Order: sequence, then C-alpha cells, then structure tokens
Amino acid sequence: MKKNAKVLFLCTENSCRSQMAEGLLKYKSKGEFDVSSAGSHPNRVHPDAIKIMEEINIDISKQTSNHINEFIKSHIDVLITVCDNANRSCPALPAGVRRLHWNIEDPSLYPRGSTLYMKNFRKIRTELAGYVDIFLKSFGKT
Repeated sequence: MKKNAKVLFLCTENSCRSQMAEGLLKYKSKGEFDVSSAGSHPNRVHPDAIKIMEEINIDISKQTSNHINEFIKSHIDVLITVCDNANRSCPALPAGVRRLHWNIEDPSLYPRGSTLYMKNFRKIRTELAGYVDIFLKSFGKT
C-alpha cells in the first residue's frame, strides 16, 4: 500500500469506536496513513472515549464527528467498519476500495457510573489496538 494511503473508519455515530480507532492508527502508524473516521448517523465525540484515550497519551479531543457522505466522493484506499450496523448500511464505494470489518462491541454498553462502564471502554480500546496492530502488520508497518 502506498505511503499516506487514506484509511476511513466507519461506525454508526462516529463517537466512540471509530474515533478511538482513528486515534490509535494515527499514533501507531506515525503518519504512514491519512486516517479519518465517519458515521452513518454522526454524533459528538464521546467524552469518555476522549478520557480513555488520554490514559494512554493519545489525544483525540480535536477529532470531529463526520458523516460518511463527506468521504464518498473522495479517494479512500481502505474502509474499516467497526460495527455490524455500519457494515450493513455502508453506501456503495468506488471500485478498488479495500473493505475490512471489525465487529466491535459498543463501549458504552453498560450504564454510565456502573463499575463495568469504564472497564468496558478500556476493553474496547485494547481490542481496537490489537486490530490496529494486525492491520499495520499486514502492511509490514510494525
């Protein structure tokens, strides 16, 4: 894959999973990829996603929640859906776009304030980091 290939992470709200994945790939690839994220029904970047990434010194606070339509006509090399809903509702993309699907659980699955809430965010962050490592390894980037 070419240097600075465009990678787009897609989930429903573009608030947690895709934002965390975007931050992880930007950090781990050290600029080797042009990384963005989007949603089919974008919301704001979740404050707890920002907080959980700060724990590992990755700042996603300046990332924005975007709609997939902003990226449809732009050149994308790789599209990675991070939830089944986004995978099902993803619009048609131009030929040649490599599609990957990582079915990641919603990190905000548990009620806010429960002991499992932030633990689940950390679990999802770790799972996403593992997928990002596999992705980078597949391109000889580790």
